[in-house]
Amino acid sequence: MRIAVLGTGMVGRAIAARAAELGHEVTVGTRDVATTRAGSWGEWASGHPGIALAGYADATAGADLVVNATNGDGSLPALDAAGAENLAGKILLDIANPLDFSQGFPPTLSVLNDDSLGERIQRAFPRTRVVKALNTLTADLMAHPKQLAEGDHTVFVSGDDADAKGVVTELLTSFGHTDVLDLGDITTARGTEMLLPIWLRLYGRLGTPLFNVKVVR
Repeated sequence: MRIAVLGTGMVGRAIAARAAELGHEVTVGTRDVATTRAGSWGEWASGHPGIALAGYADATAGADLVVNATNGDGSLPALDAAGAENLAGKILLDIANPLDFSQGFPPTLSVLNDDSLGERIQRAFPRTRVVKALNTLTADLMAHPKQLAEGDHTVFVSGDDADAKGVVTELLTSFGHTDVLDLGDITTARGTEMLLPIWLRLYGRLGTPLFNVKVVR
């Protein structure tokens, strides 16, 4: 597949590198290409020569699947910059969480209970097939799940389009995830986004982000 990963941070780089490793054609989208190149991108990109860098719109235009790996506050502006027409009909794997750091650490959630960031994205881009997934674990485990319990821990998918969830599930399985649980429509993203407060407390208690939940059933 041709995959556009929007976001140049830790999550975006982890997903882009893994997708490229598996043979996908990957372009990372950024708000400002020149600024990104002037930062730490060059050193990272030298180890991943097959991954292209482009503006949000250019990255999205040619993609089959788009990954939203921006921070929560920046997700809708980034997707606006990518362009509704460029996103129309495409699968959007939304990894972002609506974290609010305005009061320091640990962050709170800026969207919760009766809404979610995933739903806001779906409402803003009704022609896009939004699938919420991978937002409940750290970036390294998103991309390389088998380093923990041979991949036998649970990731969730939420979305209104069954075929889109199927494509995302195949991608996650190719990453090494062995337990992908379909929660239902996009409103179920409320639950996975609201796992973040307990995830953050577990991180503080365990002293490592290399953990995940397992739904025993």
